[in-house]
Amino acid sequence: MPNYRRSFIAGGCFFFTVTLRDRRSTLLTDHIELLRRCVRTVRRAHPFAIDAWVVLPDHMHCIWTLPNGAIDYPTRWRLIKLLFSRDLPNISERSSCQVARREKGIWQRRYWEHTIRNELDFNHHVDYVHVNPVKHGFVTRVSDWPYSTFHRFVKAGILSSDWGSDISDLKTAQE
Repeated sequence: MPNYRRSFIAGGCFFFTVTLRDRRSTLLTDHIELLRRCVRTVRRAHPFAIDAWVVLPDHMHCIWTLPNGAIDYPTRWRLIKLLFSRDLPNISERSSCQVARREKGIWQRRYWEHTIRNELDFNHHVDYVHVNPVKHGFVTRVSDWPYSTFHRFVKAGILSSDWGSDISDLKTAQE
């Protein structure tokens, strides 16, 4: 197993992919209000800015910026996952290890994290977040997916409501 080390940069900006163990599951969108409530709860105790976010049935991508001096995004993710899991009904079979740890076993143990390096990297990842529902075939237009900060970007005038309709938008974001 590789010797993986996470990047900790005080006040850093990070891209994350967090995935359910069962890639056929629809728990995240089926329980979107619970997920939102869990994120709000964690943000009150451990603030972070949500720069972009998309929630798909079995995984989510997001970009966070931590407050100045803060480095602890693992605790934030641990709490979001814990609160979400705790408030779900018992829905999956669990191993004896998961039972002993009082885990529901819905999440993959790890998540992907990438430190955003510059504005170009940030913009590329924001586009990737927003185009992801199209990439996975859930919708044909970015604007049709309801669980995305894309709508916030449109409301703020950062993106047009038809962004992603042009194949060049999608090609750039999927690379």
